[in-house]
Amino acid sequence: MSGCCGQNAKFDGVSDDYKRRLWIVIALNATMFAVDIAAGHVAKSQSLQADALDFLGDALTYGISLAVIGASVRVRTNAALAKDLSLLLMGLWVFGSTVYRVFYVGVPEAEIMGGIGLLALLTNLASVLLLVRYKDGDANVRSVWLCSRNDALGNVAVMVAALGVWGTSTGWPDLIVAAIMAGLFLSSSVQIVRQALAERRATEIHQGLEA
Repeated sequence: MSGCCGQNAKFDGVSDDYKRRLWIVIALNATMFAVDIAAGHVAKSQSLQADALDFLGDALTYGISLAVIGASVRVRTNAALAKDLSLLLMGLWVFGSTVYRVFYVGVPEAEIMGGIGLLALLTNLASVLLLVRYKDGDANVRSVWLCSRNDALGNVAVMVAALGVWGTSTGWPDLIVAAIMAGLFLSSSVQIVRQALAERRATEIHQGLEA
């Protein structure tokens, strides 16, 4: 644990159990990226492709989280801010590609969307269960939790989109869900950057008092 004061210390990832769980989650996300990107291409689904990008981003950022465990507060907050940037870019990419698809709308394959959405949901629920006991850690640890939580919510949204596509025979439900997922990425980005900067300021104040 690390922090400026004993009672305010937050879990910083220094735990063999946490590291093992993180390795499992990284493997799950990398596998689902490959599955999702292929299925998104076949189904012509924007929300599945957005979900695939999210899986890839998570696998990479979880790797960063693992690499900086035990490092200084500055290094860990820098890592959190780097992950925040990746969430921001993913959100903007999904939003931009969704706007593009509004002018070039094809009807996705609802059956593929629903099936892959269910598989992705089960994968992310496993990740959430693995990480839930560590959800209130520092900015670096919390960013991992937020990504996993977002993924599970996104998968539910993809399944809702699949039902909407099937019911309406249009691609609009898929595009709407992709836009919502973009908003979720951007919201998490704001949460992470606020916590990371707050932790950095608290550390600098504490160091100034000790000087």
